[in-house]
Amino acid sequence: MYVDGILLTGNNSTLLCHLITLLNSEFKIRDLGSVHYFLGIEVTKTAMGLMLSQHKYTLDIIRRAGMSLCKAADRPASSSSKLLLTSDTMYSDPTRYRQIVGALQYLTFTRQDICYAVNKVCQFMHSPTDGHWSLVKRIVRYLQGTTSYGLHITRGSSLSLHGFTDADWACSLDDRKSIGGYLVYLGSTAISWKSRKQCTVARSSTEAEYKALADSTTEILWIRALLLDLHFFSDPMTILRCDNLGATYLSVNPIFHGRTKHVEVDYHFVRDRVAKKEIAVRFISSQDQLADVLTKPLPHASFTYFRSKLHVDSPPSA
Repeated sequence: MYVDGILLTGNNSTLLCHLITLLNSEFKIRDLGSVHYFLGIEVTKTAMGLMLSQHKYTLDIIRRAGMSLCKAADRPASSSSKLLLTSDTMYSDPTRYRQIVGALQYLTFTRQDICYAVNKVCQFMHSPTDGHWSLVKRIVRYLQGTTSYGLHITRGSSLSLHGFTDADWACSLDDRKSIGGYLVYLGSTAISWKSRKQCTVARSSTEAEYKALADSTTEILWIRALLLDLHFFSDPMTILRCDNLGATYLSVNPIFHGRTKHVEVDYHFVRDRVAKKEIAVRFISSQDQLADVLTKPLPHASFTYFRSKLHVDSPPSA
């Protein structure tokens, strides 16, 4: 028995039906109609578009963690917690830790609001402590109160590609590396996001932000090429918003040459793309920097505000 799944989409229903007929002539397949559940992701049609959620998968994670009756938390990570590699006793069941954290990673496909916290606990997979497990439980407690939340894909008149990029400089107390993150939007819908620790130590906040800017640029260039292959891309330039003036200026002109000679050459490709007018880096204030939610733990009010901008919410009421 061979089992697999495929989604077909397009703006020509006749052509889609013809393709399904051709596939059926070569393979034994079943046409399940409009998508409603695919690879653990539930798809619900709304008045404004689609909602992608992993409600059943979330409940399963809570059950596997043994926390079905736990009290809900208002955020996946506390803004006052500081985790270290060896600041606590070793957790008694590291296999369980890795299983739950691995499951949480798959949940970030529709839940950008937990990306930062999940990235944080992933850094301690090899030797988790009781303190690290406490953060995992905090994430699960947050999910307990938001099990029905998902990503809204909304219709809109604008389909412009734009992004946000941010970094938290030297935030890791173990190795002083920075956390970088980005959000890429197509119109009003987030289509790509990432939160991760940078590979090298940045000697300034400008360098950390510039490295995050380079990662964002790489992702945007790939998305632009994909949209072009689909004959879908029209904007000649993609706006990328950064809340660090030094990195913003550096993307246009190496005015801080004396202070950036140590920055790896491969990060400077951002300036080449700006010169080619494929990317335009614009400054944005920190309170409007949506990528903040991917790089640091936030107070409740800020977290709730940024989560709404990610369009991660509960299903609209009938």
